[in-house]
Amino acid sequence: MTDSKAAPRGPKHESSTVVLDAKGLRALAHPVRVQLVGLLRKYGPSTATRLAERLGVNSGTASYHLRQLGDAGFVEEDTERGNARERWWRAVHQSTRFSDRELAEEQPEAALAYLQSVAAAYTLRTQRALGELQTMPDRWRGTFDISDWPLRLTPEEAVRLQEELHALLFRYRSDSPETAAEAPEGAERVSVITQILPELDLPGSDTPDDTPGAPAEGGGPARGRRRGMESW
Repeated sequence: MTDSKAAPRGPKHESSTVVLDAKGLRALAHPVRVQLVGLLRKYGPSTATRLAERLGVNSGTASYHLRQLGDAGFVEEDTERGNARERWWRAVHQSTRFSDRELAEEQPEAALAYLQSVAAAYTLRTQRALGELQTMPDRWRGTFDISDWPLRLTPEEAVRLQEELHALLFRYRSDSPETAAEAPEGAERVSVITQILPELDLPGSDTPDDTPGAPAEGGGPARGRRRGMESW
């Protein structure tokens, strides 16, 4: 799935990116719908039955959520593939952007539900990759990385970091079912999940910020890079 709080920006992404409005936010405030959109974006058109099998839900549930997504404009029926017995669906966009602070304040419950669904989907993707590491080809195992970089930034610096990360990602080839055939031999789908998580210091902390050698959360060094897991 490619849903994100803020998708990489640029000419190649703008035409395939949907910016969430109130209706779209409410429509995606459900984990099954977020995952359905993600599967269609990743693998291309499919049926409710096949999507239900991937998600571990019944086909009736998948069909219901696909219709809701269709009403909101995230998916559409693929009439070229469908028939009288089975409806095929395809994604309308390849990425989602949600960065409207006013909308988040107006729809706090829907915004939280959407972001929680996206975070849960990211966790599932990480766990799936971990489960496949032992059978993954050696040259791809060496690309796996889970890292934690504790930084101390101002809000302005955090925004600049986000923009720089997105600009860097935009330099690389994006993936979709339509563009996969144009990729060079040996290219595979790689998911880069970025998270900038403000961890505001709490009043009355036992360890002052200016204490030399104060440990960062989790017992790691106060500065520098911490890895949740070494690269394979």
